Amino acid sequence: MRAKPAPINTPENTEAVSRGFSIDAHRLAAPKAAPGLHLVATPIGNLGDITLRALQTLAGVDIIACEDTRITRRLTERYDISAQLKPYHEHNAEAARPKILEWLAQGGSVALVSDAGTPLISDPGYKLVREVCAAGHAVYALPGPSSVLAALSVAALPTDRFFFEGFLPSKSAARRTRLAELARIDATLVMFESGNRVQDTLAELAGIMGTREAAICRELTKLHEEISRAPLNELAREADTLETRGEFVLVIAPPAADAEVMTADALDDLLRGQLASQTVKDAVAHAVELSGRPRREIYARALELAKDLRSGDGED
Repeated sequence: MRAKPAPINTPENTEAVSRGFSIDAHRLAAPKAAPGLHLVATPIGNLGDITLRALQTLAGVDIIACEDTRITRRLTERYDISAQLKPYHEHNAEAARPKILEWLAQGGSVALVSDAGTPLISDPGYKLVREVCAAGHAVYALPGPSSVLAALSVAALPTDRFFFEGFLPSKSAARRTRLAELARIDATLVMFESGNRVQDTLAELAGIMGTREAAICRELTKLHEEISRAPLNELAREADTLETRGEFVLVIAPPAADAEVMTADALDDLLRGQLASQTVKDAVAHAVELSGRPRREIYARALELAKDLRSGDGED
C-alpha cells in the first residue's frame, strides 16, 4: 500500500509556519497562496531579477517543487523564505506527480520552478500542468525571466517572428540534418547549446547558413555575461578563442528574401540524415520541400549518396 504524502503545512494543521520574505533586511509578510499550481519564473543568473509577485507566491505556497533543491535553496535563502522544497525533475517526475496531485487534492498550494527561467521551457513541467488541469485544479502563471527572450532582446536581430528550437541533437550528423531543416524557416532562430559543443555547432551553422547575422549570448545576466554579434562565418572562424564555460543561447537571423536555394553541402547533409531512416523516395520528397532545388537534381544526388551509404563510405 502506497504511503500518503506528508501533510502540507497549512494554518489548519500548524501554527509554526511563517509566511514572508526579506528584501534588504526588510521583512515583508506574504499572504497564503491560493490553492492550485503556481508556475513561477525565477532568475536565469542574477538573483535580483525576480518579481515581487514571485517572492510573495514562493513565500505563500505550501510546497515548492523544483528541479534541484540545492539551486532553489540559494534563492529562498537569499530572500529568507521558509518553504518545503520537493524535487521534481525528469528522473523522478513519474513518481512525484501523483504526490503533487494529492497535495493539491488536499487544498494545498504548490509552486513549480525550474533551475533558472520560466518553467516548462525545456523541462518536464508540461506533463504536470496537463495532469493538474485534467484533475480540475487551478493553474496560475507568474511570468518573469527567460533566457530565450533575454537573448532575443540583446541580439539586435528581428524579433517580430522567432522560432525556439531548444537544444540541438548531440550527434553531429543528426545536428546538421536538423540545421538544414531550420535553415528554411522564415523567422529568427533561437537555440540553446552547451559549452562543449558550441564550437562545433557554430562551424556547422556557418556551413549551412553562411553569412547570416547572428549573436552568441553567454552567461546572460551573470557576472561574466558576453554578447558577440557578427555574421555566422565570422563567429565560426573565431570559435577557437571562445570561452566555452557557461550557458549559451544562439540567435540567428532569418534567411534573406532572395536566399531560396539550399547550398550543395547543406543538401548533402539533409539527404544523408534522411536516408539513414527513410527510403530514397521519402528523402527526396522531404528535400524538395526544404531545399528549393529541382527534384531531378535532388533525386540524382540522393541515389549517389544512398549508394555510398550502402558501400560503407557514408558518415557514421
